[in-house]
Amino acid sequence: MIDLHTHSLFSDGELLPSELVRRLEDMEYSCVAITDHVDSSNLDFVIPRLVKVARDLNQRQSVKVIPGVEITHVHPEFMESFVGQSRELGAEIVIVHGETIVEPVAKGTNKAAILSDVDILAHPGLITVEDIKMAAERGVYLEISARHGHCLTNGYVARLAKEFGAKLVLNSDAHSPQDLMTRQFAQMVAQGSGLGKNALEEMLGNSRDLINKIL
Repeated sequence: MIDLHTHSLFSDGELLPSELVRRLEDMEYSCVAITDHVDSSNLDFVIPRLVKVARDLNQRQSVKVIPGVEITHVHPEFMESFVGQSRELGAEIVIVHGETIVEPVAKGTNKAAILSDVDILAHPGLITVEDIKMAAERGVYLEISARHGHCLTNGYVARLAKEFGAKLVLNSDAHSPQDLMTRQFAQMVAQGSGLGKNALEEMLGNSRDLINKIL
């Protein structure tokens, strides 16, 4: 199993990075990205610490740990700058907190994230066809989310992604231990999005492709 969207207590998660990774090791995961929420208040604090902890954990744990960020509620006008700063500070995977229907995310966030060539646009809500097409063209992965609330538009995102050729990944967006996905639960989320019985393997394949691209 692979999960490229998780949170630790460096933002609003409940677990230390080491505890998060140990739990996933016990669940026989192969790779996890720790992608804590950042904006201008904590960008330069969070990323160096995740880089350090990933380096330390990767010496011993069987789970490959990727340091990343989830750029959250940053105005679209500043998105490109934040993505660049995140990569310069060492984030190996950059996610943007998309226009989920359960939060007042600024309109235009999805488009700005795609134009900034982020790796994953998380829970993009009622993303437009124009933005779906742009994500497909630019190789930005769209997220099918297992998180409550954000998952409400999974079917919509999955249908349009399939129609216009955008690639999908399945992530937990875990903030607490109970959010971590077993393979069985991940399979149900994947099927529940309307993508069929082979959807989980396809999305895990996309996650592997992304990992190979960024590392």
